[in-house]
Amino acid sequence: MSPDAGGHGGTSPGGGRDAQLKHTGLRPGWTTGACATAATTAAYTALLSGEFPDPVTITLPKGQTPSFALAAESLTGDAAMAGIVKDAGDDPDVTHGALVRATVRLLPPGSGVVFRAGPGVGTVTLPGLPLEVGEPAINPVPRQMMRDHVARVAAAHGGTGDVEITVSVDHGEELARSTWNPRIGILGGLSILGTTGIVVPYSCSAWIDSIRRGVDVARAGGLTHVAGCTGSTSERTVTELYELPEIALLDMGDFAGAVLKYVRQHPVDRLTLCGGFAKLSKLAAGHLDLHSARSQVDKPFLAELARAAGASESLAAEIAAANTGLAALRLCEAAGVPLGDAVAARARDEALAVLRGAPVTVDVVCIDRAGTVVGRSAPKGP
Repeated sequence: MSPDAGGHGGTSPGGGRDAQLKHTGLRPGWTTGACATAATTAAYTALLSGEFPDPVTITLPKGQTPSFALAAESLTGDAAMAGIVKDAGDDPDVTHGALVRATVRLLPPGSGVVFRAGPGVGTVTLPGLPLEVGEPAINPVPRQMMRDHVARVAAAHGGTGDVEITVSVDHGEELARSTWNPRIGILGGLSILGTTGIVVPYSCSAWIDSIRRGVDVARAGGLTHVAGCTGSTSERTVTELYELPEIALLDMGDFAGAVLKYVRQHPVDRLTLCGGFAKLSKLAAGHLDLHSARSQVDKPFLAELARAAGASESLAAEIAAANTGLAALRLCEAAGVPLGDAVAARARDEALAVLRGAPVTVDVVCIDRAGTVVGRSAPKGP
């Protein structure tokens, strides 16, 4: 996703994060919360002064002061609108290039700051999120950033700081279909996110945050059984096995560790982990990040498990030399050795070790690419 004119105007997302990224060649970017704050600051300034600052500079929670070019502006009577095109840097962010708008209207003194969801911004419809049901999906940190900047503009230009802020994102409802929002009860559009204002490329922080919100929504909905799934095929499998509702399905992807660490702190009665045999063999070997760039299938480890499950020395040697985890599995299936069950049981035990005695019963289901169950563990608790 390419950068655009709506990103930073020369100020880098500095400090340690920027330094950490230099060796990767990846460029950081800005959250929707930072863009909404910049748009709010520009719009309120125009309401009080008659002029839009362009570029507009804001202060992020950790002190960075990026500047943003305006992509849209209008001033009519008691309302002003400013728009910022989100630049996510080199992160594969679904909202990169989206136009984030803030429309600011003056309110009577004493009204405070009121937030509204405009077109493309969702509304919270299920409990368990850090916002009340019925509230616009503008997260707490972006709200505080906007409040702080409204107060600064009011102090600089003689305003009261009593305003209504309507945040919208062009085409946001369409973009939200590619996010977790519909599953966790945020309907009608995107969430306005960000805790630092900075998007760190490939940090996957938004994905991990979605996993956490998924656990929160499931718990708030009274569910006692959730499933961490590596993809759509595994979601279909656990739905068929356990008849779980959609909000019980956590899109774990490669982040097994993120699921386990959050459930450790926010327990549910039962956690099922379901995914491809090869990925779950990595968990069985002690890896918590299952991405192919950060962990590999350990064939000698599979050979040890197979040997313990009854494989001959010659079969174990074939497994250790196999090209893929799936090839090792097929060798064992042909020989009647339950390698899939052995991997599932070891992955379950590794998961329990990460849970550190939290009151959670765990079971693991391994599948092949077609969704056929090729290994399964019995449920086990602390």
